[in-house]
Amino acid sequence: MRSRQPSSAPAGRLLYAQSGGVTAVINASAAGVIATARAHGVTVYAARNGILGALREDLIDTSKETAATIAALAHTPGGAFGSCRYKLKSLDDNRAEYTRLIDVLRAHDIRWFLYNGGNDSADTALKISQLGRTMGYDIRCIGVPKTVDNDLAVTDCCPGFGSVAKYTAISTREASLDVASMAETSTKVFILEVMGRHAGWIAAAAGLAGSAPDDAPHVILFPERAFDERAFLDRVKATVERVGWCTVVASEGVRNAAGEFLAEAGTRDAFGHSQLGGVAPVLAALVRDKLGYKYHWAVPDYLQRSARHIASRVDAEQAYAVGKAAVEYALAGMNAVMPVIVRTSDSPYRWKVDAAALSKIANREKKMPAGFLSKDGFGITAAARRYLAPLIRGEAPLPYGKDGLPVYVQLKNRAVQKKLADFQV
Repeated sequence: MRSRQPSSAPAGRLLYAQSGGVTAVINASAAGVIATARAHGVTVYAARNGILGALREDLIDTSKETAATIAALAHTPGGAFGSCRYKLKSLDDNRAEYTRLIDVLRAHDIRWFLYNGGNDSADTALKISQLGRTMGYDIRCIGVPKTVDNDLAVTDCCPGFGSVAKYTAISTREASLDVASMAETSTKVFILEVMGRHAGWIAAAAGLAGSAPDDAPHVILFPERAFDERAFLDRVKATVERVGWCTVVASEGVRNAAGEFLAEAGTRDAFGHSQLGGVAPVLAALVRDKLGYKYHWAVPDYLQRSARHIASRVDAEQAYAVGKAAVEYALAGMNAVMPVIVRTSDSPYRWKVDAAALSKIANREKKMPAGFLSKDGFGITAAARRYLAPLIRGEAPLPYGKDGLPVYVQLKNRAVQKKLADFQV
């Protein structure tokens, strides 16, 4: 994997922050950032609750943590420093926030800012890099990729996705074995709803659970294909009649032919995204009312993105690698870039890390290629399997205590003394 080494230990501090929905391996990226910065003699501050912490001057001194604690961070799920969903407006629309950011950075001699998140976070890092030039402050900004949705542009895959993909494939296989056992006198249809508002990568990963024609999942519903109620019901009915039962995996972002979410809840989050109310019960009601089958449905929600106990080894390694590379890029003087995963071989699977411009990533979404979806729209192709399969390989072991539970680390998160007046966000 290519990296750029700084010629000497530069002056100043590095600020790291986490943003958006967390993953099973985002803290592995944090561990990569902190350990690498320490190796170069650079102090890392973390912003509590993402960019909000930077605006509020609510900073954490990670130098107060031991090397062993930072190492243990690599196998601890959640966001160690807190996250947020907060999108900066344009400089013209909210100059006060930008001025505040520069004031905070200047007050603490922060010369590098690393924002660990997805599309909107890449946009934030890009804006701050532009802000530095506009306001005459030397700040280098690097995006660190993270999203379970796997929808970041440029990068082959996104840290966080491999683990949720592994969780989804395993859960689909295990739940289907349960359904098959009970189908004679009980449940005939099982529906699993997974994350994915606009892109069906997680739903597609469920397809790895089986390989034969009648293996589960029998039906996968993607945001990239308009939902056809009649075709869906016909496929479920035919599957139950042939196999005896049917497993359906549906992305939360499934839409009808008019482009409307099947599970639109009518509210929006801080980024302006629609809040979805649950597609699984909508589909279950169709199965009940139109086909009369007994059903069960499940929504793993946070479970799928926090399941560090069955994380993908490949995913954990890539998450740490992009954190490490981000620091190396920053200290080498690079600005407005993101370390991305570049696949160099499918078989054997090989990858490296390279730099990509944030301008090519911010506010862009990578959806499932048409060639990854089967012609009927209910499954994945061989090409999709070649892409997905390596990303869930390997286990990433973690320590267990005498109580039988994983041993996760709890940081001290000691606050840096404030130097400025309070700022309301």
